[in-house]
This record gives sequence, C-alpha cells and structure tokens, in this order.
Amino acid sequence: MIDAVQQEAVDDLVAVLDLEPIEVNLFRGTSPDVDLQRVFGGQVAGQALVAAARTVGADRHVHSLHAYFLRPGDPTVPILYEVDRIRDGRSFTTRRVVAIQHGKPIFNLSASFHVAEEGYDHGAPMPSDVPDPESLPDFTTRWAPIMGRSEQGRAWLERPRPIDMRYVDGVPSARREPLPPHNRVWMRADGTLPDDPVLHTCVVTYASDMTLLDTTLFPHGRSFVENDVMMASLDHAMWFHRPFRADEWLLYAQDTPSASGGRGIARGLFFDRAGALVASVVQEGLIRPLEPAAR
Repeated sequence: MIDAVQQEAVDDLVAVLDLEPIEVNLFRGTSPDVDLQRVFGGQVAGQALVAAARTVGADRHVHSLHAYFLRPGDPTVPILYEVDRIRDGRSFTTRRVVAIQHGKPIFNLSASFHVAEEGYDHGAPMPSDVPDPESLPDFTTRWAPIMGRSEQGRAWLERPRPIDMRYVDGVPSARREPLPPHNRVWMRADGTLPDDPVLHTCVVTYASDMTLLDTTLFPHGRSFVENDVMMASLDHAMWFHRPFRADEWLLYAQDTPSASGGRGIARGLFFDRAGALVASVVQEGLIRPLEPAAR
C-alpha cells in the first residue's frame, strides 16, 4: 500500500523533471523547496536528459549519456537547459545539453538515442547473495541511530524522499574502520510513476547519483557525515541496456576500483528483480581530505 506522503514526494519529483519549454531547444527547470546549499547532481542530470529527450522522436530511446559537473548549482533560481541538436541519423540521434545559471554553464551532457533493434544479448549476472528489499530496514530506520541525535539530523531524516533506498550491507557511516570496496543498495521510486519510458530513465538517472561517490570512501574508513572530506561529483556516465520501471525494485551494485590525487572513481550496475542488467554507471568525484582549519 503506497502512503499518500510517499506518493506526493514522487509526484513532486515528476514535477521537477517536467521542464518548461520557453523557446525552441530551450527549457527551464526548477529545484525542490528543500534546504540545500547546492543543487543535487542527480537532479540536474535528470533534467538535462529530459531536455534532450524532448527534442528526439518517440521511436528512439537513450542508450548512453556522458556528463560533467562544472559549477555548483544554485537551488534558489531556475536552471536553463539549452539543447544542441548535433545529429539526426537513420539509427542514432545525438544531443548536447548545457545547463546555465547566472549566465554561466554549470553542467553539460551529451546523450545518444537509438532506434530499437534486434541483436546479440548477454548481461553480467546479478549478485546472488542479496536479500529481498522487503526484508531490509527502510532509509529512516537505517539512519536514525546516526542522524537522529541532533535536531538538524532529525529534520533531514523526516524530509519526504521520492526514492526508497534499502542498504544491503548496512549504513557504512555507522562504522569507522576500512570496509570492502563495494556497496549494494535496493532502490525504487517510492510511489507509482506514469507509464512513460523516458520518465523512468530520467528517474533512474536522478537516483544514480545517490550513494555512488560514498563508495569511494569505504576503503579509507571515512564518510560524508564526518565533515572531514570535501565531496563533489565531477563527471557521470550511464548506459541503458534494457527496459525497466523505476517504481519497481532495482539493485544498485557499486564498487570503487581506484582513488588517488583527491579523486575517486566508482562504478555501478542496476539489476531488476528478475536479475537482468538494465543500466551501467561510472562516476568520478572529488574526495578531498580537509585539514581541521578548512572544515
């Protein structure tokens, strides 16, 4: 049974992703009314993909995107998305999107769309030792012992969330020792989404920025809640392999092959409940240790 508050949070996310067309190839997006210092990276990536998709025929679906986060986004003002129709081929369509605030680009994205074709088919297997998401504590229950000790933390916990997340291996921030370099999280939109494949892809793009960069700190026993590391997404790439619904459970299996020079890289695979690999993700981010005076 879907809770009305949960559904409202999902509906709000759908509204955030529903950009306003203001001119040919030009769209305007807004940010949700939450207390954030900068725009969530998944939001601007999801909105940019919406802008690109609005200029592509319905017979073509996004199969890959590559993006760079250039400047922190300001959540108090709208974001303009300018689409460049780079190529319209017989099988593939390419779009470039620049997100602009205060007269400067804050994000750019290249996306490729492909007509449906038949071809060879194989996929990496889903991890076999993963419990069902229904057997795992929800986000608030997992984080309450860590964030519920302060008024600010409790307010953060009580904020409605459009994405339901269930940590398979526990909340890493509850521990301070180095951890294995992987993270597994069940995710889904916490309500019902319309039957629009583009929207489901954009919602997963939004969610893919959650928990991924955190994985790069596991081998070092650190976490974003300690305020001793500066973290920011630098670039983000995704490949979409098979159809899926973002309001049904997807396993986000993540790992981190490297960290060096103040940067870490993380990879993620999205699997549906049947075990099919539906999307792949790679992200590099800033994970800069802070000196005490800089915290």
